[in-house]
Amino acid sequence: MTRARKPRTTYPKAFKLEAIRLMNESDRPSAEIAAELGIRRNQLYKWKEQLETKGEEALTSKRGRPFKKDQSELSTLRQENDRLREEVDILKKAAVYFAKELK
Repeated sequence: MTRARKPRTTYPKAFKLEAIRLMNESDRPSAEIAAELGIRRNQLYKWKEQLETKGEEALTSKRGRPFKKDQSELSTLRQENDRLREEVDILKKAAVYFAKELK
């Protein structure tokens, strides 16, 4: 039996900054802080690394693949074009198949 996948949780920038501050300033282990906040320990380290490399702009939640409604018109048209090409190929093969039967 398959389990339903949990939806991805997005955290606000202020939450991420506070979590990193707690990890840096506290004497407690990062695993304990993560458990208290309800996140995975490696997520804290990931946020910390992003903050150090890219600054605070890295902690915004505008990352990853965009939602369908947010995709650019160009990428939407490319997907539709690919789908239409597949449909044309199928119709060409069907036409050849039925033409052979008529002979």
